[in-house]
Amino acid sequence: MTRSHCYCFSGIIISLLIHTLASPPLHFCLPDQRDALLEFKDEFPIDESNPIAWNNTSTDCCFWKGITCNDRSGQVISLNLFDTLLNDIFSLFRLQYLRHLNLSYSYLQGEIPSSLGNLSRLTLVDLSHNDLVGDIPASIGNLKRLRHVNLGDNTLIGVIPSSLGNLNQLRYLSQVPSSIGNLNKLQVMSLGQNNLNGTIPIPFTNLTKLYHISLRSNNFTSTLPSDMSGFHSLKHFDVSNNSFLGPFPKSLFSIPSLQTVSLEENQFTGPVEFANTSFSKLEDLFLSSNKFDGLIPESISKFLNLQSLYLQNNNFTGQIPRSVSKLANLYVLDLSNNMLEGEVPSCLWRLTTVTLSRNFFSSFENPLQETLIQALDLNSNSFRGPFPRWICKTKGLSFLDLSNNLFNGSIPPCLRNSIDSLTDLILRNNSFSGTLPDIFANATELRSFDVSRSQLEGKLPKSLINCKALQLVNVESNRIKDVFPSWLGSLPSLHVLILRSNEFYGPLYHLNVSVGFQRLRVIDISHNDFTGTLPPHWFSNWREMTKTREEDDPYMADIINDSVFYRNTMVMVIKGVETSFERIQQDFRAIDFSGNMIYGEIPESLCYLKELHLLNFLNIIISGNGFTRGIPQSLANLTKLETLDLSCNKLSGQIPQSLGELSSLSYMNFSSNFLEGPVPRGTQFQRQSCSSFSNNPRLFGLEEICGKNHGSLPATQQPEEVLDSEEQLFNWVAAAIAYGPGLFCGLVIGHIFTSCYHKSWSKKTQSHHK
Repeated sequence: MTRSHCYCFSGIIISLLIHTLASPPLHFCLPDQRDALLEFKDEFPIDESNPIAWNNTSTDCCFWKGITCNDRSGQVISLNLFDTLLNDIFSLFRLQYLRHLNLSYSYLQGEIPSSLGNLSRLTLVDLSHNDLVGDIPASIGNLKRLRHVNLGDNTLIGVIPSSLGNLNQLRYLSQVPSSIGNLNKLQVMSLGQNNLNGTIPIPFTNLTKLYHISLRSNNFTSTLPSDMSGFHSLKHFDVSNNSFLGPFPKSLFSIPSLQTVSLEENQFTGPVEFANTSFSKLEDLFLSSNKFDGLIPESISKFLNLQSLYLQNNNFTGQIPRSVSKLANLYVLDLSNNMLEGEVPSCLWRLTTVTLSRNFFSSFENPLQETLIQALDLNSNSFRGPFPRWICKTKGLSFLDLSNNLFNGSIPPCLRNSIDSLTDLILRNNSFSGTLPDIFANATELRSFDVSRSQLEGKLPKSLINCKALQLVNVESNRIKDVFPSWLGSLPSLHVLILRSNEFYGPLYHLNVSVGFQRLRVIDISHNDFTGTLPPHWFSNWREMTKTREEDDPYMADIINDSVFYRNTMVMVIKGVETSFERIQQDFRAIDFSGNMIYGEIPESLCYLKELHLLNFLNIIISGNGFTRGIPQSLANLTKLETLDLSCNKLSGQIPQSLGELSSLSYMNFSSNFLEGPVPRGTQFQRQSCSSFSNNPRLFGLEEICGKNHGSLPATQQPEEVLDSEEQLFNWVAAAIAYGPGLFCGLVIGHIFTSCYHKSWSKKTQSHHK
């Protein structure tokens, strides 16, 4: 071999040696580490959908799912069993070299063992989204290297142990996402969404490196530390949804690095005052749902980077400070449900979302530049005058609510310029007059149209037929004079149709016109001048009345954007009481035909709605009409029927005994008919008022309902006389707000109908003959 060949061979050997020394050795999981993992695995419940392939016959355990080892020593340093069905974690404490432990979403139960504090090399612990209970062990304070801890979304109780103040490496105290991407960049501790209480320990103020603190959704009832300026690196502070007390934490706002503050849904009181700071990075401020009062401070203008400001549901008074105009980056402002007043400054119209509802504002400045508003909510104030025509120039407007004000005059046709992007047009309870403009040809996004309780007249705009997304039409309590809009029955998503208390007239049914309304859930056409008969099949296509479906939200609602969430409302007479629904439940089904001149037999197809056992409510109110013949036996198929009002008709025969088996039937009214025979003896019948059966002289079996002296009810008036009566009796009473799960109603205005209250049959008939 020549010298050159020797050199070449030696070079190859040296190169291989260097490469071998530079590359990590092929590590093998140490036996004690493997045994600890297998012991831990034996405690798993069997999960066929996500099995863990750990066993004695498999190769190096460092290649097992969820395991990471040290490249050189073979010690297990990371265990990631996110979303794995587990029982407990006790056998893990033999893995003394663990640095990362992620067992989130793993169905863990029981208490966090105090021996967790013996794993002294841990830098990350994620036990979030489990069913852990009990106290946070104080031994966690021994983990001096700990940078990230997530214990959120469990059911932990008790106070925060003061030993956590020893974790001076912590930089992020928060509720964090379950994803473990970029863990090496995070320094996290999460205590959010538990049942922790008590006070924030004083040693917490030693954690000066923290840049994110979140204790949201617990049961804290104390005050915040009086001086929080020591958190000089703090960027995000969230203590929302607790019961923190005391004054506004002024010192918090002296931290120049602060970007987000959320104090919402607590019990803070007093005025809002900001500390002096020469520079602030604050972008989002959430102070809603507290008891703050006084003026909105002019010093709000120092936060030049502010993008969103939420002050709703407090007790702020006075006017909107003019200094708000300096907040050039602000795009979301919510001041709803306070006691603010005066004029709304024009600078707000350059924002994208403005919510000023439930205050005392009386006027607003017209915009001085192009408006950018996408969602505008001015409901329940004291605005007056004509419809603000500058809204017609707004491009991209998706939500407009001017309800419950004093606006008057006509709804301008120029609104068609903004209608193409609107999803909700809510103008109810004003004094608008004139005709509804026919402006909906391009309103293909419109879902809610509510102009109820004004003084509008004329006909219903035919261009509404183009609104294929329309879910609610409410024109209640106006002077609209038109025939029944059967053409709306073709709309594929129409759920709620309310025509109540107008001047609609004519028959509901036409021989060659399809009934439609397959998706209809609620219809109220009461107190109009509808006439004619209904054929037996009239309700047969109303398929949505026969079933319910799974919905993401239990109530009819629209998510307009990240800041605006609108729930549809309506007013109906339920159990004889005019009731305001502040939200409409998705599975609510109601039919109200009362106070018209419909006559003939009750359509048999009404009883085809036999799937009503899936519903919470069905209210069939067809009183004050001229229905004749008997009450269909098949009404007993409506097993979830809660309210049945057949009063003031010409019904004859007996009340079907099978109705006594409807256990959900809590309100009924058969008064002023020609009914005869025994009253059903079901429990629900025995609980009714005696007046529910009055003016049916041939009914008997009422002793338990009306008393022993009322074997049958004397006929004080014959049904014809009741129908001819001009008397309209309204007893208005104030009632309370009720949010019970079965009621889902808001403000209830007692509008008690104690007799046949609509226009008399004879008067209506005469008016139609003229």
